[in-house]
Amino acid sequence: MERNIPQISLQRMPLYLNFLKGTADRKYVSSRHIAEALGLGEVLVRKDLAYTSANGRPRVGYVTEELVSAIEECLCCNGRRNAVIVGFGALGKALLGYDGFIHYGIEMVAAFDNNPARTGVLHSGKPVYTMGELSAKIKEHSAELAVVCVPAGAAQEVCGLLIDCGIKAVLNFAPVTLKVPDGVQVIQIDVAANLAILSSSIK
Repeated sequence: MERNIPQISLQRMPLYLNFLKGTADRKYVSSRHIAEALGLGEVLVRKDLAYTSANGRPRVGYVTEELVSAIEECLCCNGRRNAVIVGFGALGKALLGYDGFIHYGIEMVAAFDNNPARTGVLHSGKPVYTMGELSAKIKEHSAELAVVCVPAGAAQEVCGLLIDCGIKAVLNFAPVTLKVPDGVQVIQIDVAANLAILSSSIK
């Protein structure tokens, strides 16, 4: 799909997809129904869905099955991209064993760590390599995505190594903002900051 979809709209697509898959028994679904169910504005939902190939019908809405397919197309769920994890601590281990990535066309194929005690093993059938094997194994597995689960002080260096190895997009769990060249995408996951936001919203 060649549509230029804003990242903020792309980030909402999995919400829509999960909701629609939970209402697969409905033949039609409207943007209003989706908005009300997810607590979003109807205009916002309609604008997001306009980036997909689905076409709504007056007074009826979208054919649910068609809309699911269109959103899956946006998220490349029907293709396959390989991803790796750097940092095989508790978080890295949990992510390597998580089987939900495949629903979005992503396969987590391997992990890397600089601690020899954590490498040379299989976890959920997937290998854990040393950092010295990073370049060769990323190429061997044809990985394009990476998840960074290392301490803040090592994250930028690790990110640079991954980019040098051909990684095109990074999901960063380290509490630091990564600097990347044009053409490389980064999404920052700051669990503590998000919990702080939730905490401040409690009355």
